[in-house]
Formats: sequence, C-alpha cells, structure tokens
Amino acid sequence: MIRRLPVAYRQDALADLRAIYLFVLERSGNEATARGFVERMMARCRSIGDAPDGGRRRDDLVPGLRTVPFERRAVIAYVLRSDQVEITNIFYGGRDYEALYRDDPDGQ
Repeated sequence: MIRRLPVAYRQDALADLRAIYLFVLERSGNEATARGFVERMMARCRSIGDAPDGGRRRDDLVPGLRTVPFERRAVIAYVLRSDQVEITNIFYGGRDYEALYRDDPDGQ
C-alpha cells in the first residue's frame, strides 16, 4: 500500500519561496518566468506527498530531516509527521543548507 500524505509549509519555507520568486524576477525581469519557476517548485513539493519516504535522510543535520533536489538548482527540505509532509525550507542557488541547519539544530 502506498502511503500518500498532504503537504504543508512552515513559515520559513513560504519565506524561501517568496525570496526565490523575487530573485528569479530580478534576474529574468519576467513575472511569468518567476511565477512559473515557483509553481514548478511547489508542484515538486506536493509530489513529495506521493512518496514521502523517498527523500534522502539527513538525520546528521536534524533528526527526521529529508531532502530532495529540484531542477539541479534547489534543495527541498522536509520532515514527515504522522499525518503530513512538512516542508521546512527550500534552498536555492547553492546555499549551504547544511551549515544553516547546523547553526539551528532544532531545524526551525
């Protein structure tokens, strides 16, 4: 039986999406490009709910943390809860997410 879970976003993840949108908008000068990129990213986040155990385990950073890549440009970090997938952060453009999690061991 395949376990499918709904996906929720922490406030940090929503802030990351806003920052990514603004960055892509600034670089491209095109709202449709920025919106399309963030929409694809959010679709990838939703698809994690279809196979929540599929991400790479990163217990070395935060117990229960998992990560998945997105278009070779971003890393989506999430944790599994009993009733949902919780997107904790979305790191774009080579940000050192490992260092950020080590600086905040609660993964908040």
